[in-house]
Amino acid sequence: MLVVMRKRATREDLDRVIDRIRAHGWEAKPVPGGERTGIGVLRNEGAIDPALFLDLPGVRDVIPVTKPYKLVSREIHPDDTTIAFGGGEVVIGGGKLVLMAGPCAVESEKQAMTIARAVKQAGAVFFRAGAFKPRTSPYSFQGLGLKGLEILAKVREETGLFIITEATDHEVCDMVEEYADIIQIGTRNMQNYRLLRRAGQAGKPVLVKRGMWATVDEFLMAAEYVISEGNDRVILCERGIRTFTRHSRNTLDLNAIPFIRKESHLPIVVDPSHAAGRRDQVIPLARASAAIGVDGLLVEVHNEPEKAVSDGPQSLYPDQFQEMVAGLKQMNIEL
Repeated sequence: MLVVMRKRATREDLDRVIDRIRAHGWEAKPVPGGERTGIGVLRNEGAIDPALFLDLPGVRDVIPVTKPYKLVSREIHPDDTTIAFGGGEVVIGGGKLVLMAGPCAVESEKQAMTIARAVKQAGAVFFRAGAFKPRTSPYSFQGLGLKGLEILAKVREETGLFIITEATDHEVCDMVEEYADIIQIGTRNMQNYRLLRRAGQAGKPVLVKRGMWATVDEFLMAAEYVISEGNDRVILCERGIRTFTRHSRNTLDLNAIPFIRKESHLPIVVDPSHAAGRRDQVIPLARASAAIGVDGLLVEVHNEPEKAVSDGPQSLYPDQFQEMVAGLKQMNIEL
């Protein structure tokens, strides 16, 4: 339920509504808006009688929320969420396509710095690379850990790129929060609810990747976990889902983008690299994603993909990333 306040409602009017919500054992979530202020009612079981709030001063209306996800829903928050970095220098959800690029994993300082300089020159503003890697095989490269985070800090210091890197578990999230500008929750952890709650307590924005098996509703509920803990700076990432295809690693669900736009106020980016799994498909999928109006692209780039410890076949060479950016500009996509 959303309690909608009048434009001239006072702080005391809001407090009365919040007090009444809490008196019933529910949670109150103020939602400031451009035209109005709303107060979401959370953690209630069953329907709530609107008359409970309509008699209070300053209350304009009471609107039932029909979706299982509340805080990510446009019913609660009708205006688009924007997330600013660098004092407003970069904004995700602000109308421009934000480019995020880098290798699957940090392998060495030289490797990370070489790729970072290349993607920045081409137009990227975020450097994405994993210091901790959840791998299907326990014998595969698991990441450099803290050393990888320290390399990412050097990348940011030298290039000015903002850093995205993945937190693979509850404990790792502490370290990632210290070093990263955005905490990534990977596809395998989309339903790791303890980790989602920890990310919701972080002081950094969180990028939630859609689980490769997840429905859109499950995807949005994962974001709901993060926001319910108090962190409303959440970015959604569509990265393809597992289907019956063999011509690509996953199927990029572009149908989900307009649906999510209608359902949720959160910014959404696309990872065409993990959707494709093949280098030759990444640029076409990136262009399709840009054309449908996403807020950003998360693209894997490697200077020597044939030597990459993970995801080499889907990583663009730096000159291919530059070609991709040039193609987006030809499409009149604002970067």
